[in-house]
Amino acid sequence: MLDSGIGKWSRGISGTGDWFESLGFPAPQLLARFVASIETICGLLIIIGLFTPIAAILISINMFVATLVQKFKLHAPFQGGDVQGYELDILLMIASLTLVMTGGGSFSIDAIIIQ
Repeated sequence: MLDSGIGKWSRGISGTGDWFESLGFPAPQLLARFVASIETICGLLIIIGLFTPIAAILISINMFVATLVQKFKLHAPFQGGDVQGYELDILLMIASLTLVMTGGGSFSIDAIIIQ
């Protein structure tokens, strides 16, 4: 997710906003900044293991919406082939939900703080 968020910022956030607008989302430029921020900040938090369950639930919500967009707006197949499917979105959502339930683990900053 960190890479996806940084990519949105580095390629120009207005491009993401324009894409969101083409999909019919309200306030697309604001939404693009929000999504890129969530992906960047929460991705980093998950990597270092800080506030892991909170960051993971936000990523899970992000991936749930991404899955819905892929399935119902873009009519993408489950497994892509020549086009991007939404199997990776579901995988990332399940991985994030797992982190919500299990936390960051014994080597995370969360574990150090709790001790």
